[in-house]
Amino acid sequence: MSKARQLADLGNQVDDGAITGSNMVINGAMTVAQRSSSVTGVTSNGYYTCDRFKIQVGNIGTYTVDQSTDAPNGFSNSWKISCTTADASPAAGDYLLLNHFIEGQDLQSLGFGTSGAKALTMSFWVKSNKAGNASFEVEQSDNSAKMVGFQYTINATDTWEYKTISIPADTAGVINNDNGKGFQINWWLNSGSTFTSGSHNSTWTAFSAGDTNPSNLGIGGSTSDYWQITGVCLNVGDSAIDFPHDESYGETLAKCKRYFERIGTPAGSSYQSFGVGHVHTNVTAVSVIPYEVEKRANPTASYDTASNFALLNAAGGAVACTGRSTSRISTYAVSITANASGLVVGNATFLLANNTAKPFIDIEAEL
Repeated sequence: MSKARQLADLGNQVDDGAITGSNMVINGAMTVAQRSSSVTGVTSNGYYTCDRFKIQVGNIGTYTVDQSTDAPNGFSNSWKISCTTADASPAAGDYLLLNHFIEGQDLQSLGFGTSGAKALTMSFWVKSNKAGNASFEVEQSDNSAKMVGFQYTINATDTWEYKTISIPADTAGVINNDNGKGFQINWWLNSGSTFTSGSHNSTWTAFSAGDTNPSNLGIGGSTSDYWQITGVCLNVGDSAIDFPHDESYGETLAKCKRYFERIGTPAGSSYQSFGVGHVHTNVTAVSVIPYEVEKRANPTASYDTASNFALLNAAGGAVACTGRSTSRISTYAVSITANASGLVVGNATFLLANNTAKPFIDIEAEL
């Protein structure tokens, strides 16, 4: 590779001797966790703690997932999984892995599918009770269903270690310029033979399940097993950049809310308001709740227990809701039909927290 190309690929600034640039990963420092800081009894796929990071669990034990405060120097949080019920002999199709997804339109600067396609570097900090080899893999499903896979090594137990992985350019695989899944980034933690039977492919090749986890770390074989990660950074170029700490918590939170937003009432005063509504019948009212950030795509809504919500009735008092459901939803707002007694048709009302309850509305548009 020419010196000019190296400089162009780095495309980053040299600041006080450190290489800096842009990170394509959202919430790589694991600072934002809108849903929860700790979830126990995890046996299925989901976003449990740190935003934008999804665990996939397929018949391979039970886990606790935390937004941990154990982190390497320069970081305050990490994503951590701990085994609580072990599976020492996974069946062929069992799996355990961590995902991060990136929209196709956010990857257009890579020029994949052209002669000017750019290489990437992934870097992260990792810690586990298990030393050994592990699998890291990236899938690009648009048009060609391709993948690359690599082995990284945890050299010492219970120690934060920094890893970098070079990801080659792909001059053949076009990434769609849309809001769909451009990259699926996978850290494999354990699986059965369906996923371990192949080998790592360090160039972009046709997807094969057997090539996804050839270096099986085996997290979940014992209840002493844990694995944690932070400082996740994906940048253009052949070298890793320093993790960009210049993004504020508020900026990271806003990026996360494009995919998931928990609308809730703050702690403190009772009967906190979600928004204004209009009474349609003496037992139903519709309230429109706008989001703070427009969503990636038309989302779905889920709700806390109905009785934790209330509606303002004709006498000016709050009446507990007996039901709540989505009437309309878009990328920028949700209309909620709530049920309560003592309403007057045509009146304005408020959708409230019921006294000191702190109910939530979850709006999800994840990839």
